[in-house]
Amino acid sequence: MGLMESPGQPPDPTRSSVVSTRLIVRPVPWDAVLAITGGRRLDDWAPDYPDDGDVVIARLLREVGPGLASVASARAQPGDQAWGHRQVVERASGLVVGGIGFFGPPRAGEVEIGYGIVPSRQGRGYATEALRAMIAMAWADARVRTVVAGTDPGNVASQRVLGKAGFRRTAATGEFRYELTRPERG
Repeated sequence: MGLMESPGQPPDPTRSSVVSTRLIVRPVPWDAVLAITGGRRLDDWAPDYPDDGDVVIARLLREVGPGLASVASARAQPGDQAWGHRQVVERASGLVVGGIGFFGPPRAGEVEIGYGIVPSRQGRGYATEALRAMIAMAWADARVRTVVAGTDPGNVASQRVLGKAGFRRTAATGEFRYELTRPERG
């Protein structure tokens, strides 16, 4: 299991879970995909999980099937299964409280990330913590030079999350675009 014991020790980019101080960021189990797309609930979900974004992702995962659910790309390389969607689990309760994931493996040195935390757990820093864990995983892959993200102009909370994680805004026309460049090694 790739553990994130400290900010200086990035987890391996694998399908294993990433553990941070208060969260477990794990691959979406296939039974969760089936439950979400089938309108059923699982016992380990927060009362307001899944949100609309999680339903969209589950539908996409179901379309590609369990073997390809994490990466649906002809350019996939060994280890690329890490670049899929994950669930955010609150360690204290064991409940799934959101989702986070990359939109596929690196292309031209760049990966895009998206995330969401259910309303009952917002305002606790979970999105920032999960985002930082996933960034550490991205930096563990030498192909990644930049992590990018987008947010609606009215989503001030998400803009704050990106800022806390070190992203800078690069475009403000339509969707706000953000990027974070790999730190220089020195």
